[in-house]
Amino acid sequence: MDVQTSVAGARPPSSPYDPDYDPLVSRPGRGQDYAPTYWVATAGPPPEDDGPVEGDADADVVIVGSGFTGLSAALTLARDFGVRATVLEANRAVWGCTSRNGGQGQNASGRLYRSQWIQRWGVDTARRLDAEIRDGFEYWKSLVAQFDCDAQPGGHLYTAHREKKMGFLRSEARVMREVFGYDTRILSKDELRERYVDDHEAVGAMLEPDGVGVHPLKLAFGYMRQARALGASLHPASPVLGWRRENGAYLLRTPGGTVRARKVAFATGGYTAQGIDPLLDNRIMPVLSNSMVTRVLSAEERERAGLKSTVFITDTRTLRFYYRLLPDGRMQIGSRSALRGADARNPRHLALLREGLARKFPALRDVEVAYSWWGWVDVSHDMMPRISQPDPDQPLYYAFGYGGNGVSFSAQAGRRLAQRIMGQDGAPWDLPIYDTPLPGHVFAPFRRIGQGLLYRWYYLRDEVL
Repeated sequence: MDVQTSVAGARPPSSPYDPDYDPLVSRPGRGQDYAPTYWVATAGPPPEDDGPVEGDADADVVIVGSGFTGLSAALTLARDFGVRATVLEANRAVWGCTSRNGGQGQNASGRLYRSQWIQRWGVDTARRLDAEIRDGFEYWKSLVAQFDCDAQPGGHLYTAHREKKMGFLRSEARVMREVFGYDTRILSKDELRERYVDDHEAVGAMLEPDGVGVHPLKLAFGYMRQARALGASLHPASPVLGWRRENGAYLLRTPGGTVRARKVAFATGGYTAQGIDPLLDNRIMPVLSNSMVTRVLSAEERERAGLKSTVFITDTRTLRFYYRLLPDGRMQIGSRSALRGADARNPRHLALLREGLARKFPALRDVEVAYSWWGWVDVSHDMMPRISQPDPDQPLYYAFGYGGNGVSFSAQAGRRLAQRIMGQDGAPWDLPIYDTPLPGHVFAPFRRIGQGLLYRWYYLRDEVL
């Protein structure tokens, strides 16, 4: 039996956007409007959806969360297995991090560098993990090529914001070349400014050849249209209010009715609320990231600021800035934000971005800001993602923990999540990101206290020591 819905169409919000939402203390919303992001303002009308759940229904597979990962999983299930997944979304379609991120598609996942993979797991496992993530990046690029999403190819620049960081970049570039075979290059300050950007903080950079900037919401809408065309259904304003297992099935209670599912996958990222299930609680550290986009810069302003390329950029701070020139001539920059949702609107977080942009590009100090927003990033306690079935006796699955590097890898994660749901063999299930669940942490209830202390230490290490 199919889930019952009202007449299909892109649903208007049934409640206003809540800027104070905090996954550690807030309950999932219901039909909330989008955050006021540049992506929402420029993506065009959302695609048709299937309306909120109305009445009780059965489904083979339910995916909770309609971001990149959930849509990729639904697309794979429909395309490769003929399974019409039911996607449940608490708010509007593609409401969470997918509509708020920086749109930087890197050949990466998690917060660890490849040299750290070697330190943690050894060279052989690191090479296999690299092959898996590289395969995922190629898969993601194949999806990007199918949709009009303002793709900006050209690689990724990793800029050293202090001289002492150049040694780290040289070492990482050598590892990427000699161990993993990438054509990674070190750029001097002069090369960086002549070819790419006149970043006044940067003393040099590492250029990774793999990297594509995208309009993330246009891309996600493409995933959504294709998944629904193949038979998947997406139900906004249908938060999971509670669930239980009964007679070998999961009963997921929503405001409009209960959905009975044989298998359930969670793809809620940094918006995973506490109390859903013990297998999900305290598995990630939700961290706020702030973004802003300027008004359109004139050609003269871009020249004066030294903006010669649209290659996206990250600096070497632990609390890093990420920034790029967008296709329409605006400048985007993002970085850390508040510790708690209740503090997210404090003007000092936007001021941090404005000052960061001004330090890097003094000519843009007084440029007007057209868009400002924030969103929750899913950081795992060991800094690497998991696509896992945490309990082999339960048909429950999840994909979390990208640590800010999920724009591209989420496509592979969703594909692997679908394969795990279907019991497919042959994928590299013995890799660290697949063969263990997300670790918990004994001090998880006090994570915000620890986060505040870490932010102070990171600031000292990034800027002073």
